[in-house]
Amino acid sequence: MDSIYREQFWNISRVWLFYVLAGLALAVFAFGVADRVAVWKTGFKARRIGFSAAGIRRLIIDGLLGARIIKGDLTAGIIHLMIFWGFLGLFLGTLSSAVDHYVVSWLRGNVYLAFSRMMEVCGAALIIGTAAVLLRRYLIRVPRLERRGEDLIIPAWLITIAVTGFLVKSARLAATQPAWGEASSFVGPALTGIFSSPLQAQDVHVYLWWGHALLSLGLIAYLPFSKLFHALAAPANIYVQTQPRQFVSVEDRSTLVGEFSQDQILFSQACTRCGRCTDVCPACLAGEPFSPRNFVAAGKTDATLKGRLINRVSFLKKWAVKRLSETPAISPGLSWYCTTCRACLEVCPIYAAPLDLVREVRIRILEDGRSAPPLVTRALENLLKYSNPWESSKKKRDKWMGDLTIPDLTRNVRAEWCYFVGCTTSIDLRAQEIARAFSRILIHTGVSFGTLGKKETCCGDIARCLGEEGLFETLGEDTLALFQKHEITRVVTSSPHCFHTFKNEYPLFQESLPEESRVDFSVSHYSRILAGLSRAGRLSFSQTLNLTVTYHDPCYLGRHNGIYDEPRQVIQAIPGVTLKEMIHYGPDSLCCGGGGGRMWQELSSETKISEVRIREAAATGADVVITACPYCLIMLEDARKTAGLEDSIKVLDLNELVLLALGLADRPSERPR
Repeated sequence: MDSIYREQFWNISRVWLFYVLAGLALAVFAFGVADRVAVWKTGFKARRIGFSAAGIRRLIIDGLLGARIIKGDLTAGIIHLMIFWGFLGLFLGTLSSAVDHYVVSWLRGNVYLAFSRMMEVCGAALIIGTAAVLLRRYLIRVPRLERRGEDLIIPAWLITIAVTGFLVKSARLAATQPAWGEASSFVGPALTGIFSSPLQAQDVHVYLWWGHALLSLGLIAYLPFSKLFHALAAPANIYVQTQPRQFVSVEDRSTLVGEFSQDQILFSQACTRCGRCTDVCPACLAGEPFSPRNFVAAGKTDATLKGRLINRVSFLKKWAVKRLSETPAISPGLSWYCTTCRACLEVCPIYAAPLDLVREVRIRILEDGRSAPPLVTRALENLLKYSNPWESSKKKRDKWMGDLTIPDLTRNVRAEWCYFVGCTTSIDLRAQEIARAFSRILIHTGVSFGTLGKKETCCGDIARCLGEEGLFETLGEDTLALFQKHEITRVVTSSPHCFHTFKNEYPLFQESLPEESRVDFSVSHYSRILAGLSRAGRLSFSQTLNLTVTYHDPCYLGRHNGIYDEPRQVIQAIPGVTLKEMIHYGPDSLCCGGGGGRMWQELSSETKISEVRIREAAATGADVVITACPYCLIMLEDARKTAGLEDSIKVLDLNELVLLALGLADRPSERPR
């Protein structure tokens, strides 16, 4: 059995030339990786990177097993796994062969036969996978896939490497004709017939071997400069995104050099432009000029132009700039189109977060004094002046109550819950119905609660979302001081945006504050309170509504915080109500178009995002679309009118539906005057 093996460099002379070329390829590869790392280092740190069991687990599930790629597109997932495992198998096989040749001889006998066949399996998988990529991209023409030069060159290159590898092996087997040849190969023997004689096979083998070697070494050298670099950057990004986030204060930012964080540069390097983000982006669906894929690519261009090592090599700089010019730099104005709905991150196989890049660009716009949309500027000015974006006096903050009697927690009153009403729910006439309905439900069920009355502040969500970090910190400090002064420990909010800010942003923000300024409090969205009351039997529905409804998942309640079930549990507990889901629901829900500060903008487009959504709701045949967010309520209510669906479907907040089922009709005296 020891006679069964493969002789390294069989039939090859001038082996030294191969070593020279391999050394050059590895040198170029190393320089390319260093070039990418140099760009990454220009960013500022946004996370503390350490060991993470969750990161390792995610690397295995989403990296090695491709769970995120398979999700939503099984065909693409299988193709990717064939390419990934085919390429990885051939790479590991090459390393194993080198170990066998230079370190310890272990590929002998049956071990070699199994190894040889496994290498052929990997080669076949690589060929089939890359052929399928070309088929989907150029013949089937899947809409989300681009057709750039690199998208053709790289798959064709991989196929050629794999095919020449098979031809080299078949030529060697045809020339040497070992007795165990068929046992080591299922492809080689099938190809040996293309050679007229062992002598011809031996002559051709030399050219095939060198061709295969040059193609393989060339790919190694090219990899860091191509989209194939994602094979290194994507696993790194998958791991890094499990690390704890850090809050970067305005004071910290004054010391930063880079324009983007290392996180943002890393995921822009890892992006393969697969287009899944554009498929789910509400701005793209509405025909607006924003594309998360292009925005990430432009961010990568901006960072790369300023940080790469290749720019310091005079004769290469021109070539590098020319290559980057294929992707335009970031157009800051486009950042305002993003709804920050997180749909892009939900579907991205490598956890790229375009919304983080968008917010960073907005921060830079405001820091540099560049022009922001007029309504954005006005909203920020109102936040600074009135602690809300709606141009209303602070004295009107509690006018929504009407004749309702609700304890004011700023007057030495104690209650189990502090109902944080929020800016929009306090001031917008339509959204005020949410606050009144929820308050009446709490009063009806005997829940101990109060509000902060006229002294309630803005949580700072709007400022942070729009990129005004200094204002966010000011509003955050004011809110925490108010909570501390009045011993607020349990908060319930109307707005998912307030809920998200308190739950996810404040803990990070408080790390930058002195110990004495920090407040330990818990927060819940009202949908969870209603669900809890329903499970406890405290919501006794006296009315059978006989309604068919559909539920719109608010982005900041659903994708940002994973709350999908509680609102549906409440809806399904109401007698006579039938729930019908829209085409897009749950994690795949479509944004209403009001997030990301778009409530305070006038963006022109052929179709409004909110109109796309309300038509989806109407298509279910539902009588009512239910939501659990003041922004969504306002946007869908307006869209119902502009889309000509006023007679087809109504829009209600979840609290309003519950109030109907409880038989608590809204009396005029309880409306604000």
